Amino acid sequence: MYKVKVYVTLRESVLDPQGKAVTHSLHSLNFPEVTDVRIGKYMELIVEKSERNLDEVINEVCSKLLANPVIEDYRYEVEECVPQ
Repeated sequence: MYKVKVYVTLRESVLDPQGKAVTHSLHSLNFPEVTDVRIGKYMELIVEKSERNLDEVINEVCSKLLANPVIEDYRYEVEECVPQ
């Protein structure tokens, strides 16, 4: 069994209005040293071992559902875990 941590972020070329709003708010709160914020998503998946290659499964899950491949990039980390 695996725990897969998936991080989805907007591509660098895509404008991030939510990140800009947070940056502006931080400046209003007197944090001028924060020059840019990019907002993303974080998900944890528990995946059973199977005959399929884990990387293929995760890439398919991410590209078909968790991330929009037109405007988002994703990366993931895998760790083995003990069933509870």
